[in-house]
Amino acid sequence: MKLLRVGTAGRERPALLDPDGTLRDLSGLVADIDGTLLADEDALGRIRSAAAAGDLPALDATGLRTGPPLARIGKIVCIGLNYHDHARETGAEPPAEPVVFFKAPDTVVGPDDTVLIPRGSLKTDWEVELAVVIGRTARYLESAEEGLAHVAGYAVAHDVSEREFQIERGGTWDKGKNCETFNPLGPWLVTADEVPDPQNLSLRLWVNGELKQDGTTAEQIFPVGEVVRYVSRFMTLYPGDVVNTGTPAGVAMGHPEPKPYLRAGDVVELEVTGLGRQRQVLAQA
Repeated sequence: MKLLRVGTAGRERPALLDPDGTLRDLSGLVADIDGTLLADEDALGRIRSAAAAGDLPALDATGLRTGPPLARIGKIVCIGLNYHDHARETGAEPPAEPVVFFKAPDTVVGPDDTVLIPRGSLKTDWEVELAVVIGRTARYLESAEEGLAHVAGYAVAHDVSEREFQIERGGTWDKGKNCETFNPLGPWLVTADEVPDPQNLSLRLWVNGELKQDGTTAEQIFPVGEVVRYVSRFMTLYPGDVVNTGTPAGVAMGHPEPKPYLRAGDVVELEVTGLGRQRQVLAQA
């Protein structure tokens, strides 16, 4: 299923995109798309049954904003330097263990919402990523197969990053990762049954119509199941938590000087196979 949330910011309603592209209203069946729903197999079954029976009312998508596909996110765990090609372009050694950092849930915006260049920013960068949404409580998992079994679905994430804040200002990466609007998510949460192999997805990103990133999850150093297993050894993952699994080569930081960092007025578009497409116009905070 392709689950999404539509409407004005803070007042989104749950919806489903059916196979013929018609937007269907889920608000008569479920309150929202969140961790509570993803952990409830009966509720998900009712959605599937209603969709198959044609019982879900259509929504007019004209002018309707698409919000983040997931409400009440608990935490966003991010994996850095998780693509062989990205490690090569930045001159970094592939990590022996996953590099883990966090983004706050309040960085999440809709897939087509405005992204803000922080005040004082010199090096705002783009990163297309595969986001993993957790559907079952995961703690101390023993295998990558167990990791995959705890995934409810997948989405497109844009891990916007300010490199000077992240790398040159001391401390951890968090200052460059948690600026306002720095995690557009969606348009859809695609349930795991529609993504049989998360290591066979293409990721692409364009800036002002120019292709900048063109990668594949086959390049991941630590694949999805292993990432979930690994993280579960250090913290408990709950339904509705999100894991951003890293970005392929092609970020601005990896370009020769002068590096083409983002500026107000730039347009960024990104997509992941089967998970939909985002489009953001950059503006000054």
